[in-house]
Amino acid sequence: MKKTLKLILVIFFCFQFNKTQAQYTDVINSNRPGASQSAFSVGTKVLQFELGSYFVREKRKVYPNYKVSGYGVDFDIHYGFWKEALELNIQGVYQNDTKSFNSNANTNNKRSNFKNFNIGAKYMIFDPNKNKENKPNIYSYHANRGFKLASLIPAVSVSAGVNFDSKNNPYTSSTAEGVSFRGTLITQNNFYGGWVFVTNFMIDRIGSEQTDLSYILTLTHSINTKWVIFGETQGIKSDFYADNLFRMGAGYLLNKNLQLDSALCLNNKDTPSVLNINFGVSYRIDRHDILN
Repeated sequence: MKKTLKLILVIFFCFQFNKTQAQYTDVINSNRPGASQSAFSVGTKVLQFELGSYFVREKRKVYPNYKVSGYGVDFDIHYGFWKEALELNIQGVYQNDTKSFNSNANTNNKRSNFKNFNIGAKYMIFDPNKNKENKPNIYSYHANRGFKLASLIPAVSVSAGVNFDSKNNPYTSSTAEGVSFRGTLITQNNFYGGWVFVTNFMIDRIGSEQTDLSYILTLTHSINTKWVIFGETQGIKSDFYADNLFRMGAGYLLNKNLQLDSALCLNNKDTPSVLNINFGVSYRIDRHDILN
């Protein structure tokens, strides 16, 4: 609990004294189709929704009759508030599946619950392009043309949030029940030619007996002003669950406020093997220019 209080205090002082300004973009800057968070906020007076549905299949090689199959929904809501560098967010993943394990008897266990549900905030503490000209386009996946020396230095943000885990949740340890905390360090480089590299380093469920450590590395490339492709790796480590996940996919910009995407997720083990197919949409209500 003392560590959690220290984290909250650090973020509070960053809010009060850091004068970094993140940059609003002319087109939507979605975190999808990857799982990582961008270092940049959506901008003040911008409300952004990111929604995905996925199909999941899990198998275990050592237990041929073990199988998990079902579907889920993941969602993010972002709102730029008070300062350009600050963003409030709600994030969650809800899954409904059937877990089958045939031994001497046929066992089908139907399950459904939130795999995670978090309310939090993100704040940019360092922007290498602060006070530089021609800023608006360099943060967007869909517009990054022209080399800048500052692209070698990452933008840095911190994120903190509160988790809510229900009792008897089949997707978490019984020790994770109730309220816990999350802290994330985020970096982002915007390189020449439409390449963006994002890292997330997360400590999750702080304050519970199921503390999760994870990282996400995401590389994104804008093919043109409409299409973006990405590759991503995620490592997860805890006493309850550990995995290495790999994602790849693409997004298409329908208009400046609407993006469609799809992604495939795999892992590199068979205890269990994981296959997820995800389809999603991102949409923003942009009142930045009207009210600022």
